[in-house]
Formats: sequence, structure tokens, C-alpha cells
Amino acid sequence: MSLYDDAVLVLKGYEDQEQLRQTYLDHLAAHPNGMWKACHAGHVTASALVIDPARERVLLTLHRKLRMWLQMGGHCEPVDTTVAQAALREATEESGMTELTLLPGGPVRLDRHPVPAPCHWHFDVQYAALAPPGADHAISDESLDVRWFPYREVADVADESVVRLLEAARARL
Repeated sequence: MSLYDDAVLVLKGYEDQEQLRQTYLDHLAAHPNGMWKACHAGHVTASALVIDPARERVLLTLHRKLRMWLQMGGHCEPVDTTVAQAALREATEESGMTELTLLPGGPVRLDRHPVPAPCHWHFDVQYAALAPPGADHAISDESLDVRWFPYREVADVADESVVRLLEAARARL
């Protein structure tokens, strides 16, 4: 199964955000290359909100280009065989943590947001991942900082998309 086929299957199985889910499916139907950064009409991205083992904090990255506190995530790569694998790979690369575990049940949210040219949209498929006990994080080349934030502080540092992702992840927990 291709990454494209996996994305369609994941989205068809996702039961929330029906209108947005259909927008994703319509985009992929119209753009067979819609999984890749080269699709300038927009492309699927994958991300994961990393949650500490005690389930009291989340690890956010201060994105180097956007200068915003965000969950870990990014573009799908040819090595990715599933959208979940892409989210896990991105979270591992950007957090420096190995042995992250995605919460069961598939994506916790979808978030479509505009991005600067030449692309127009990111169709982000958002997961949540638990960090292993005692794991240390590291700052990747894509980040200015990586830091744990208690749930109550997320709204003070991150935008509404991250707050909504946190709410959906906590509901899944």
C-alpha cells in the first residue's frame, strides 16, 4: 500500500471533523501528488503532540522559521509508509526522543492551515504520542528551542490550533 493509499484509508476511517475530513479527501482525489511538498496546491503533513509519561505536560518546539511554539511535525518523506509513521518519525526527529508511542485510535485531529508560497495549504493529520519515562529531549536543526509546558500554560504560548490539539489529545487519554 502506498502512503497516498494509507492517507485515504486513515481519513475515511477518521470519524470527527466531517466537513474538514471531506476537504482532505477531495484534495487528495484532485491531486495524486498531494502527499508531497512538491504539490503547490497543498499537501498532507503529519504531526504529533508529545505528552509526558505523567500526562501533565506537552513538549513543544519553537519552530525556527515560523517562530511559534508548535507540536512536532512536518512533511511526509519517501521513507514513510503510513501517515502515522510520518508523524512518529517527525516527532522523534524534532524531539530527540526515541521510543515515542502514538496513542491508539489514529489521528486525534485534522488542521488545515495556510502556508507561505509556493505552497498554499498544509493538510495536517495530527496524532498524540506518549514519551517514555526518563526520556531526554534535544533541540533539532528545525527548532530554536524545545520545552515542556504544563497543560495550563499551552494557551499562553501557542496558537489555537495547538490548544485544540491538546484538548483532543486529553480527551483521547
